[in-house]
Amino acid sequence: MTTVIALNANMDSNKSDIELVQFIINGDKSKFKELYNRNKRNVFLTCLRYAKNKSEAEDFLQDAFVNIYNSLHQYNPKKGKLISWMARVTVNTCLMHLRKKSMEFANTDITNGLATQQAQQENLESMENLSIQELTKIIQSLPDGYRTVFNMHVMDGYTHKEIAEYLGISESTSKSQLFKARKQLQTIIKTTTKEVKYG
Repeated sequence: MTTVIALNANMDSNKSDIELVQFIINGDKSKFKELYNRNKRNVFLTCLRYAKNKSEAEDFLQDAFVNIYNSLHQYNPKKGKLISWMARVTVNTCLMHLRKKSMEFANTDITNGLATQQAQQENLESMENLSIQELTKIIQSLPDGYRTVFNMHVMDGYTHKEIAEYLGISESTSKSQLFKARKQLQTIIKTTTKEVKYG
């Protein structure tokens, strides 16, 4: 019974989103404010992950919703939910800003595959114990290149091939940035944990 109710709720939500989009496309700008208020938090959380601070994230947020508004006619409900489409537009907006900053991508030798896998597993276990706010703050502390690749691959599910194409780098550079990002995150998380434990 609970599953049926949840399924119906999701269907109603998706239908509501489609109707809202149609109102906006037809010229009802007041409905865009409703769309904004409904999705601002999720979009802003994505912007925070890609930005180095709150101020930069607010710039990303503003441009993301401008792009969402201008691209609404391209949204196809048959290809997925509105929130997923908005997330892609938001990530693309963040990447557009970051590409303008001439991010540095230095290669690192990551031939020790076993060590890399162990570090990744430790990373995942450590991150599971963090709140969204704590994790976002730690991700923000990473250099632009590390942060961008980490977000794209780990948080948003892009492949290294896709990341390379988006950022104009090689797949090996993408992998090395991810390796260094995870290593630095692990160090920060361990330090933070010790401070909480002994501080």
